[in-house]
Amino acid sequence: MASKSNLVNLDAMIKRADFATSDGDVSSFETFNNLPARDLESGAPIVSLLRKPDFQRETSHWSPEQVVSLLESYISGDLIPSVILWKSPTYLFVIDGGHRLSVIRAWLEDDYGDGPVSHKLFGHDISLEQKKAAEKTRKLIKDRVGSWAYFKSLSSDNEDITDDQRRKLSTLMTRGLPVQWVKGDTDKAETSFFNINMKGTPLDDIEEMLLRNRRRPVPIAARAIIRAGKGHRYWSAFASEKTHIIESEALSLHKLLFSPEIQKPIRTLDLPLGGSKGVRNAIEVLIDILLIACRGQQESLKKVGDFCEDADGDLTINVLRKAKRLIVKITGNGDGSLGLHPAIYFYGPTGRHSSAMFLGTVSLIGEKISNNDKDFFQKFTQIRPQLEEVLILYKSLIATILQKHISQNRVIKHHKFLDRLVNSLNSGESIGEEKLIVFSDLEGKIIAGDYKRASTRISEEEKSKLFINVALNAALRCPICHGYLDVEKSVSYDHIERVRDGGLGVAGNCQLTHPYCNQSVKC
Repeated sequence: MASKSNLVNLDAMIKRADFATSDGDVSSFETFNNLPARDLESGAPIVSLLRKPDFQRETSHWSPEQVVSLLESYISGDLIPSVILWKSPTYLFVIDGGHRLSVIRAWLEDDYGDGPVSHKLFGHDISLEQKKAAEKTRKLIKDRVGSWAYFKSLSSDNEDITDDQRRKLSTLMTRGLPVQWVKGDTDKAETSFFNINMKGTPLDDIEEMLLRNRRRPVPIAARAIIRAGKGHRYWSAFASEKTHIIESEALSLHKLLFSPEIQKPIRTLDLPLGGSKGVRNAIEVLIDILLIACRGQQESLKKVGDFCEDADGDLTINVLRKAKRLIVKITGNGDGSLGLHPAIYFYGPTGRHSSAMFLGTVSLIGEKISNNDKDFFQKFTQIRPQLEEVLILYKSLIATILQKHISQNRVIKHHKFLDRLVNSLNSGESIGEEKLIVFSDLEGKIIAGDYKRASTRISEEEKSKLFINVALNAALRCPICHGYLDVEKSVSYDHIERVRDGGLGVAGNCQLTHPYCNQSVKC
């Protein structure tokens, strides 16, 4: 399968609608056996009726090569599997074949995730990854297939074209995608959807969990955050004042977690806490954040299915606000923000975002908040410079340690690792490689350290590694705790001489600090 960062987002090509609003008598109707490409252009009657079920996964699972391959098959007259439709009283729902239909429509619109149709859905908030995948797809299509506009130009003046062009043009203008139909009510259509979509390109565990729990608050909140409150509004059934709150909170969390967009090689220390905001990467991270944020005092993490279905939006708003409370403790300019520097806490030695490092840190902070453990943050601040030096000096070792654990254990292992490291530093213990391995529950295991590259080419990862190392050497530090400052996202302006002692608000009497240090450490 293509890497998650190299997938084409065609989700805007077919609108969504809720099956649940489609109940009613379905009058008899004439079916059609094929769907020509021209019927998928904007303004065509059929495309205005086509809908995906609102629980359908995003149409973003095909690589540029798969998109081009389908178009090559289409214009060459090769066999293409049928799409499966179901007619409700109001719409034609796509039960199977959403990617095939979306590829054809994207070709007609010249929109592979970055065009006008996509911008309308996503509110002009399209990631760099999505734009790069779209450009790659467009170039491949131009080289190997030809654009829809190109073939339309041939049809308007076809006297001077080659036999191959004439053959493709004839195929294009006469064939359509074969169509099959599901007959029955809403339950029949939904059952058919799940039965069909567990075959072919199967739903992965996350996708199936999202679909089966689509009315519960965590999936609704995660989908709202990932698209910054834009895209398909899975929360549209709620009252307008609540949808406004959901969209506002989701936008705020999106900015806190995914701004600015990461670019390779890294040339800035202003890095997003949550890594890439590409949908396939970020949705799992968001679900984990939301579950961590909802953990009660001395409780284990809930599962998504443990939450009740959200009938009115209140549960989703509650989940979003708990997540906001957690994240603003980690970043932002609020009074209690620790202002953790992403390059130190959340990124590996070569500038790659580490979900395990990020979620392990979030889990630790979340646990201390839910247990109202204020002493931890005081202890953390007292040894913060030593902690950060360890995290920088032994970053390669820590990354290797995480890889030694199976993937589902990495978050909790890093959580415990950080907790033990903070406690050890507070006890005045010296820290070296052996102790870090013990903290990671790998005592007695052979841990391979950093390795030397054999290639003479300087890769993007090596460039990123060099930049981060050099930039951190010159980075600003908090004069109160002496930890690193993330000045782009989390900084407080402190009076050196307190106002109550006569200090003025002039540059010479101000210093940049962590918000938490200004509020809770300097009294």
